[in-house]
Amino acid sequence: MHPGKSATQKVATLKPLQIRGRSFTAVALHLVGRPDAGFFDALDARLAQVPLFFDNAPLVIDLEQAEGLDGVDAILRLADGLRARNLSVFGVQSGTAAQAEAAAAAGLISLPGGRDAALERVSRQGSRPEPPPVREVPQATKMVTQPVRSGQMIFADRGDLVVVGSVSSGAEVIATGNIHIYGRLRGRALAGVNGDTSARIFCHALDAELLAIAGLYRTSENLGPDTPRDNVQVWLDGEKLCIESLK
Repeated sequence: MHPGKSATQKVATLKPLQIRGRSFTAVALHLVGRPDAGFFDALDARLAQVPLFFDNAPLVIDLEQAEGLDGVDAILRLADGLRARNLSVFGVQSGTAAQAEAAAAAGLISLPGGRDAALERVSRQGSRPEPPPVREVPQATKMVTQPVRSGQMIFADRGDLVVVGSVSSGAEVIATGNIHIYGRLRGRALAGVNGDTSARIFCHALDAELLAIAGLYRTSENLGPDTPRDNVQVWLDGEKLCIESLK
């Protein structure tokens, strides 16, 4: 043994990196027409309504109804305009092959698009679509026993999410299974995010910014004044998002 060396030496194993799966929910910006000055004026007005909700939010540009975004320069100008407003644009969806190629050259990735669901408001009286049967697959449940504040995101990645309290505007609750809100839902709720079309959303009071099940979604401006608001459940009937009062 050499002097100054201990009898037992620990050998450090270097681990330069780890790869782990993570799930994020991105905001999809559905662009209709050209991203001109009128578009940015409308965007600024929307951002002023909820200044914290979109701040640094991961964002995808939906190109299905966009015009004038076939080249790298046009996509870069749009992306720069969005980033100047603290919108973290990282990809595009629903584009053509040429748009996907231009987006890649601009440093953006191409993603499959989500689907905008038809909405059906359901009354307890009379005929109504039958909700899908309850799943029999064992699930883990994540319980949150306090309100979800603006800017928070809660994700139940292995089953249902239960929130004993309200969900504030600008907050997001996500689950691979069902979502139960024992309070007012003002933020965004996304159930069945891994494609479970039998997932449902339940809440005591509905004032949501977005409802989504298995990629089919509706935003607050599409719900309408005749949508049930108290003690409701939300589920899918084919391509339709159904909302029913449980009273």
